[in-house]
Amino acid sequence: MVEIYKCSMKELDRTAAFYDRVTKYLDENINYPKWTRGEYPGYESTRAAIEAGEQYVCEDDGKIAGAFILNDDPQGDYSTGDWSADLAEGEYMVIHTLAADPEKYGCGIGRRMAKYCIETARERSFKAVRVDVVPTNYPAKRLYESIGFSFAGEKDLKRGIARIPTFLLYELNF
Repeated sequence: MVEIYKCSMKELDRTAAFYDRVTKYLDENINYPKWTRGEYPGYESTRAAIEAGEQYVCEDDGKIAGAFILNDDPQGDYSTGDWSADLAEGEYMVIHTLAADPEKYGCGIGRRMAKYCIETARERSFKAVRVDVVPTNYPAKRLYESIGFSFAGEKDLKRGIARIPTFLLYELNF
């Protein structure tokens, strides 16, 4: 049975271990999101997201099959986006660090988590969900486009990450 829920501190170690498994797999294969094992997503970023009440996991039969952060902080300059709706920060939610267990690739876990984010944003009366994607992250681009997100430009979000100078922006307005 698949269940998505907000993490508590008691799940920090296993959620951080999940992200470590994912980044290890990416390092050994194709690292589409350009994550850095042991750094991001890692123990400290997971701890901070749990403390902020923003870290979620997707469990399948008691094992973490996916994880993501959902909040209203773009963590960069979203003002440059070619958004179809002029929304201020706080009027939309942002998906971060969405990852599926490599053993579950192709099983719909990413789609289920993204749809959960959409439902949560609607329930909380936000006006949209937005996300940024590394330009070479083809699986993420396919996922978001397949569930109705619209492209809103490729922009420098001024995050200061030299290896990722620009991000693709996507939006789904309600």
